[in-house]
Amino acid sequence: MAELLYRLGRTSARRAKTVVATWFAVLVAVGIAFAVAGGTLASSFSIPDTPTAEVTDKLASELPEAAGGSGTVVFSTQDGSAFTAAQQAAISARVAAASDVEGVEQVVDPFATQAQLEEQAQQVADGEAQVAQARTQLEDGQAQLDAGKDQLEAGQAQIDAGQAQIDAARVQAEAAGLSPRQTPQIDAQQAELDAQQAQLDAQRAAVEAQQAQLDAGTAELEAKEPQLEAGAALLDMATEIRLVSADDNAAVAPVTFTVPQLDLSQETKDDLMAAFTAEPVEGVDVEFSTEIAGGVPELLGVGEVLGVVVAGVVLVVVLGTFVAAGLPILTAIIGVGIGALGAMSLSGVIEMVSVTPMLGLMLGLAVGIDYSLFIINRHRRQLKQGYDVHESIGLANGTSGNAVVFAGTTVLIALVALNITGIPFLGLMGSVGAFCVLVAVLIAVTMTPALLALVGMRVLNKRERAALAASGEAGAPVPTTTKPLRPMSTPGAVVRALACIGALVVVALPALELRLGLPDGATEPHESTQYHAYSTIEQRFGEGQNGTLLVVAELPKAPAEGQETVTQAAIARQIFDQDDVVAVAPIGTSQDGTTIAFQVIPKEGPTSESTEDLVNTLRDLTLDDGVTIGVAGQASGNIDVSATLADALPTYLAVVVGLSLLILVLVFRSIFVPVVATLGFILSFFAALGGVVAIYQWGWLGGVFGVETPGPVLNFLPTILVGILFGLAMDYQLFLGSGMREAYAHGAPARIAVVQGLRAGRSVVTAAAIIMISVFGGFVFSHAAMIRPIGFALAFGVLVDAFVVRMVLIPALMHLVGDKAWWLPRWLDRVLPDVDVEGAALERRHPHEHELDAEAEPATTA
Repeated sequence: MAELLYRLGRTSARRAKTVVATWFAVLVAVGIAFAVAGGTLASSFSIPDTPTAEVTDKLASELPEAAGGSGTVVFSTQDGSAFTAAQQAAISARVAAASDVEGVEQVVDPFATQAQLEEQAQQVADGEAQVAQARTQLEDGQAQLDAGKDQLEAGQAQIDAGQAQIDAARVQAEAAGLSPRQTPQIDAQQAELDAQQAQLDAQRAAVEAQQAQLDAGTAELEAKEPQLEAGAALLDMATEIRLVSADDNAAVAPVTFTVPQLDLSQETKDDLMAAFTAEPVEGVDVEFSTEIAGGVPELLGVGEVLGVVVAGVVLVVVLGTFVAAGLPILTAIIGVGIGALGAMSLSGVIEMVSVTPMLGLMLGLAVGIDYSLFIINRHRRQLKQGYDVHESIGLANGTSGNAVVFAGTTVLIALVALNITGIPFLGLMGSVGAFCVLVAVLIAVTMTPALLALVGMRVLNKRERAALAASGEAGAPVPTTTKPLRPMSTPGAVVRALACIGALVVVALPALELRLGLPDGATEPHESTQYHAYSTIEQRFGEGQNGTLLVVAELPKAPAEGQETVTQAAIARQIFDQDDVVAVAPIGTSQDGTTIAFQVIPKEGPTSESTEDLVNTLRDLTLDDGVTIGVAGQASGNIDVSATLADALPTYLAVVVGLSLLILVLVFRSIFVPVVATLGFILSFFAALGGVVAIYQWGWLGGVFGVETPGPVLNFLPTILVGILFGLAMDYQLFLGSGMREAYAHGAPARIAVVQGLRAGRSVVTAAAIIMISVFGGFVFSHAAMIRPIGFALAFGVLVDAFVVRMVLIPALMHLVGDKAWWLPRWLDRVLPDVDVEGAALERRHPHEHELDAEAEPATTA
């Protein structure tokens, strides 16, 4: 590899203009590709096969109107007074216009809908009053019938008594021998009694008819009562769901889209916002939720540019000339342009979240500057030693360029390995980041040599060029002086090691309280429309309205005709009875009646622990009659994404740690160095995570870092941090440790080799780390809420790893173990290939021309 890079460097130097023109042509080409084929970047995240995704897919087929993306438009009066009739009419007109925007399924008119809700509540109240009145009337009628029945029974008793007397008289007459003709009086009494019986029977029939009529009324009332009670119960459980605030000075207009949130185009969101902002309603502020206003972040902001400026200052200090300092920045900008635009040109055919190209930009800028710096720094050192320009370019490309390729490969592998998590958007982030790193490496080993050839000796400053010219013979090395090397003291090494480990553990402690989530409106800048919408809803309608859950009930069979409302109320009641549920309302039923969707308002916001617990509780809920429950919605989706990422992190961390050990054993041919270097990486990782938790979750130093509302840590940050920080940690370990290994292999005592390698590499590693920190730190003040914690985690992680772990802890530990640091079992030494990262063999194959002259001169003289 070193020989190949040597030849590549020499070729690039000879054909410098062609190489530079080619890279510019590639940049133009990917720019055109992006303009032609670039699609929409999503601002939301989803993972297939999660509970939320399964429910959403089910809704898409069973209840498509509830499966699309959603958002909220929030209105509030500027003076805090109630909406006037004119303002309500103007808002309703804009709602109607917004409903016609392409991609919008519906925009709910808050005033009309609130009026309907109040009318329904009044109708239910009137119905309850009517039922109560009817029941009173039925009870009065039943009491009258019961009294009539009592009278009939009394009359029947009298008739029965009279009949008994007549029968007794007839028996006496027959006993006396009297014929019927001789007892006309008895016959008359019988006829009169029969007439009374007939009249009583008629009255009884009338009473029975009235009873039947009363029973029918009672049955009808009893049939209606459950439906009415169910409707009343549903309204009672939905009381807290309002579209207009109780004091009539704020209103929310829910928006549903025709496609899922991830597929929602920026054009649709822009057109929707324009429908409300093109002609503002006098005296009314309009704000939009994150789902609507959360667009694609700008690739470069003030903070990012400032980070590049700081990196430029560092380069000027290290390289000593503006010409040399400008080369790494130029190559990095071209590299990130190709990487970021190339990735975004695929967004038309690949679902890509908005943070993906930002991650590529971060990495491309940081590693692009660093990798070019390593080669330029080696080239400058060789020029000052008397090397010819083209000779030095080839050798620098074959030595430092070889280390760059190896270091870049470790970063690339770590990023590509994100695909093993099985999380598509995270794997794509890793792939895009790896592509940007690959471009940075290719530019470093081709365009950097070409630019060095074009600038020639101007890569040195005037003083250095003058010293080189004054050294006598052209090309002779400039004399340098070095201080004698002394190993660090053993007690000092012990103190350093303990102090570093203790400090890192303390900084890492907050990581034990890590909570994962996604930013919501509360974490946005307080001047943003997303934050204003979130806070208005929280203050006027309740915090839970910002974290609405979509709960879907699956029934084994459809409810009987007329029992739909009763079934809805029964399910809603079981949901409503759970802790931290504020309100429940049915929002739709599938055509076959077996799928019912409910809107559920939790007590707290979408990122709160109580809402997360509620989602899990609802999913575990066992309902009557075999009804199963699923939960979807933005809050539920974010909870699932966070849980999936948390589950995938240990596996990915184990893979990266294993990869770290393998690579370092291969490079350093040692057991101790890879183990302590890997443990150092783990300390760096958890220290960086602890810093993120303290600042972004707990709010420490929030004013310094612009954290106005602390909350859960970005859910994919730990996984991304593992991949990137691992690659960078291996870079620094490589550039420092290889110098120690080389010194030890050339016969230096182990403890002297530690100091020698540290002295040889610390300046360039220090510069590289400061550049990394500057570039990543620039993103800490990005306007995008998701980017800021990533920038901080990477900047702080590099700071800790480079200046604490690599430059203090690892050298101290290596000093303490001495020669044992380089112990390797013989069988393993025979098996491992010889990886010449620093290109020592290349230097032996291509010795400096003055060294050749020095070797040839004694033979000529003889």
